[in-house]
Amino acid sequence: MTHIHPTEAAEFWEARYQGNDRVWSGRPNPLLVREVAGLAPGTALDLGCGEGADAVWLASSGWRVTGADISPTALERAAGHAAEAGVGDQVRWERHELGVTFPEGSFDLVSAQFLQSPVHMDQDGVLRRAAAAVAPGGTLLIVMHAGWPSWQDEPPFDVEFPTPTGVLAALALPEGEWSVETVEAVRKPSVSPEGIEGFRYDNLWRIRRTGH
Repeated sequence: MTHIHPTEAAEFWEARYQGNDRVWSGRPNPLLVREVAGLAPGTALDLGCGEGADAVWLASSGWRVTGADISPTALERAAGHAAEAGVGDQVRWERHELGVTFPEGSFDLVSAQFLQSPVHMDQDGVLRRAAAAVAPGGTLLIVMHAGWPSWQDEPPFDVEFPTPTGVLAALALPEGEWSVETVEAVRKPSVSPEGIEGFRYDNLWRIRRTGH
């Protein structure tokens, strides 16, 4: 098994973005689109926004968005994509090493899509801060990979994938203030870099803040 040696998270992610013209597909995450489609647009926080596909889609759907990421290169690309889509004035971009710093304010939607990293990140702490940033009546939407793709014969590095009950326990949400609306395992197609077709599972949590 190949292990990724510890390194500074900022250096790791900046090197990844600088080493590729485009890291992600440029399309919004399908589960985000599915879950947000029925919500009234308001303020949204996109944690780990990367090159901005989710944030741009949210802004195009009427949301006022704050996109946060650790990589300056990713944020620069995201701002360019937002400008190209005509929503540059509806998105604010902020650089944060989540777990160390976090965007200020409260939001009607806090989206944490695949906050999973081969370098250290205080995932539980970030998710608790994400919940704290949800305004009363707002929604916390978390999507995480539940395991390696079916075509991955040998894991490239050691990782503990979050479980549905584990994430809820880590959030430690106060009773009476939250409503767990959806906890779901979703199977989706997955294709290896060599073109091998397969599948993988993602877990989704949609939780609404009902109290102050």
